[in-house]
Formats: sequence, structure tokens, C-alpha cells
Amino acid sequence: MSESENRNEEDRPQPQPTTGLNVLTAHIGRNKIDFALWCTRFATIIFTFNYLIPIFGSGYNMYYKALLANSATSALRLHQRLPQVQLSREFLGKVFIEDSAHYLLYSMIFFYSPPVTWVLLPVFLFALLHISSYSLGLIELLGSNALGLVRMAIGIVEVQSVNLLRTIAFSEIFLFPMLLLSFFSGRSTLMTLFVYYRFLTLRYSSRRNPYTRNTFGELRFLVESYAQNPSCPSVIRNLVSKLVAFISRLAPPVITAEQQ
Repeated sequence: MSESENRNEEDRPQPQPTTGLNVLTAHIGRNKIDFALWCTRFATIIFTFNYLIPIFGSGYNMYYKALLANSATSALRLHQRLPQVQLSREFLGKVFIEDSAHYLLYSMIFFYSPPVTWVLLPVFLFALLHISSYSLGLIELLGSNALGLVRMAIGIVEVQSVNLLRTIAFSEIFLFPMLLLSFFSGRSTLMTLFVYYRFLTLRYSSRRNPYTRNTFGELRFLVESYAQNPSCPSVIRNLVSKLVAFISRLAPPVITAEQQ
């Protein structure tokens, strides 16, 4: 090979690696907010585990740290969705359409209340769901065969994603009667009930996540099916009918994307 051919070979761009630690580091550098979201969601998971099984620090403190991590996740996600802040009624309306704003409100509701383990279930499951898909992308950057056990765990989460979303919706709904009982026992306030009811109406109206609305429909169908059973006492049947009618009147109108 001549000297000129050698020079041409050296000047030719070398193929860049598509996987490896350097590629992962470069990806994180280009997607700082996405990686920050991964970190806050991972923190939510760790703090929830530490609340249930106190290994590092006080379980009481871990409860509020999990809510704080969820607040950070919600705030970052809201910033991604609405980067330009405006002081207007229209912008405020856009904020409360976003699911991330709903869960920012959720964290604020319970941050100054006594710990209720059930409260952490939705934020934990949401963190688990959202961290899984992004984690798989990060692992792919390390290599196609990297972290096989973690890949299997992520696969299980993704297969069960619909069931996990339905579980989140059930936990959101059943938390309200739990708060009602807590109010009568002196563990929650009327303000907590009022703001949480507002949170539920926002979740019911969500355009991106219909699971809470669908779950309300499933529960109504189950309750009405039981009430219509001939073996159901008439007193209970009438009570169920009035209760369903009352709850249905409280349901907010749902505005779909086609209607806007």
C-alpha cells in the first residue's frame, strides 16, 4: 500500500461505537431532564421500600421523602409538557389538564398529613411503570446482552402494565372512603377530603389516562348488578340506587380531544 493510500485510510472517519458506557454517558448528557426523571422515579421506589421495610433511616421520614420525590417527578414532567410559563387563566387551565399536575397536587395533599401507607401505592406503581421503559432504553445503550435479569424484570412490568394501571385507578378511588373514615376518626381534615375530591375529578376527566374513569364505570356496573339480583334486599337495592345516582351527579363532564 502506497504512502498516499495510508494517509487516506487514516483520514477516513472511523465508525463510532453504538453501545457502551461512553454512549450511555453521551445519551444522558443530551437528555438531562429525562435522566433526572429516571432518578426521581428511582428515588420514589427506593423511599417507598424503605418506608415499608426501614433499612436506611426512619420509615416515617421515608414516607415524606417518597412524596417529595414524586413531587419532583411531577414538576419536571409538567415542565416538559408546558415549558413556557404564562400568568393567565388559559395557561392555568392547561396546567390542570396535565396528569403530572394531578399528581403534584396529590403529593401536596398528603405531605402535611399523617402517613397513610395506601397513599404511596399509586406513586410507587407509576414510578415503576415509567422507569421501566426508559431503563430498557438505557440498558440497550450498554449492549444487547447487558443486565439480563433486569431486562426480565422490566419485561414482566411491561406485560402487566394494563393491570398495574387498573390497580392505580382502584387505589385512587378507594382512598377517598379511607380518608372519609379517617376524617371521622380525627386523622384527616375536611380540607384534605375536599382537595382529594378535586383530585379525583381531575383524574376522572383525564384525556391521556382513562383508567380512573373506566374503573368508576366497572364499579358502577358491579354494584348495580348486585342490587338488581333478586336475592338483594329491597332496602339495600334502594340505598345502592340512590348512592349511585348521587355519585353520578358528582362526576365532571369529560372533554375529549375531538371536542376541543
